[in-house]
Amino acid sequence: MNHIEDEYVPIRDVEDAQLGMFDKPLPCFGCGIGWFSLLLGFVFPLMWYFSAILYFGKYYNKDPRERSGLAACAIAAIMFTVAAVITLLVYLL
Repeated sequence: MNHIEDEYVPIRDVEDAQLGMFDKPLPCFGCGIGWFSLLLGFVFPLMWYFSAILYFGKYYNKDPRERSGLAACAIAAIMFTVAAVITLLVYLL
């Protein structure tokens, strides 16, 4: 109750200290390594494998916002591998 009239009183919250961690924008034009690699992977599919390695190496522990994009790249890498194997089997047989 020791506040002066017409002044704001700051309210302390336990979660305020954690908000600073995600104030920085994500790398790769703000969309994150995972989503950027997913888009770039349609031109250069090895990017999917690079991001899949990051996903299975738990790179997303540094920034949880990266998890969905890296998981999408891991799924794309698996689908590309299956499609390439089926294509090679059909071509060779």
